[in-house]
Amino acid sequence: MLVEKNVPLQPYNTFHIVAKAHTLVRIASASDVLQVLADPLLNAAPKFILGGGSNIVLTGDVKVVVLKVEIKGLRVLEDTPRAWVVEAGAGENWHDFVAWTLAQGLPGLENLALIPGTVGAAPVQNIGAYGVELQDRFESLDAVDLQTGQTFTLNAAQCAFGYRDSVFKHASAPADMASDRPAGLGLAGRALITHVRFRLPKPWKPVLGYLDIEKKQAQAGVTSPTAQQMFDWICQIRRAKLPDPAVIGNAGSFFKNPTVTPEQCADIIARDPKIVHYQLADGRVKLAAGWLIDACGWKGKSVGQAGVYEKQALVLVNRGVSASGSDGATGGEMMTLAKAIQTSVYERFGILLEAEPVVV
Repeated sequence: MLVEKNVPLQPYNTFHIVAKAHTLVRIASASDVLQVLADPLLNAAPKFILGGGSNIVLTGDVKVVVLKVEIKGLRVLEDTPRAWVVEAGAGENWHDFVAWTLAQGLPGLENLALIPGTVGAAPVQNIGAYGVELQDRFESLDAVDLQTGQTFTLNAAQCAFGYRDSVFKHASAPADMASDRPAGLGLAGRALITHVRFRLPKPWKPVLGYLDIEKKQAQAGVTSPTAQQMFDWICQIRRAKLPDPAVIGNAGSFFKNPTVTPEQCADIIARDPKIVHYQLADGRVKLAAGWLIDACGWKGKSVGQAGVYEKQALVLVNRGVSASGSDGATGGEMMTLAKAIQTSVYERFGILLEAEPVVV
């Protein structure tokens, strides 16, 4: 366990917002968590769990104790006729982990390539892209209860996965943290994830069906792509649409795609026939938040040094700073811009967009 004071957080959040952590503890193992809980001062202090910083907006210096998760380790646990099961430490970079699985000949995560963040943060957000969500490949995870110090394991049902949602984003945890705890009880701020396991099914089949992927298939003249080809295509597609956080600060998609009833969708289509929408299996309709924002005229606009990305209105960017640059947008500017966008979309479409990042 390494405890540091007044640590600059600009390198540890992908918006590259300038802020400091009054106290930062580097967590390299589950035993480090127990050392934190054994320390009277650290144990008594409120805590914030930090992974890759790709889903947060810092609005000032962080006075609570920051637990910076840096647990490493990659291994194959099972290789059966039906699936591979692989495990990764929570501090591993997500994209590097996906690339590692393919290098080991273990396909299944390629559609989730180039998503920023760490492995431990992936189940919290239930990350997803191009027809695959983390819950589709999830096996189980290990975590430590920051109140009791007890370690526990959760399966997919106990994680209560939803669209960009999980039990780790909701409060109200029970006192008993046994692994048979019923799903749906919140663990926000209470559980520090240490390891995550994934089940990659056999035989492998590519997950297709998205227009961008179909275009790549047509360009390459490939009808049955390999997992590596899928990985390469997804990386190319994402790089063409989304800014590199090392070049311009951002947290990826800032808003969730809202879902509405068929009746609500029909009403919007009557007024805006070109709205981008997708039919869901449960009968509801998902609307493209980026299209809604663009329709309100926000693409390319700025509030101070916080702006809307010119190529994708769903992405907010820090125009004034790169990973190694000087001071840029503040967290306050980011949230002012986000609230202005929410107001515009609500006034025009009657839909309140929900922000994805955690505001600290």
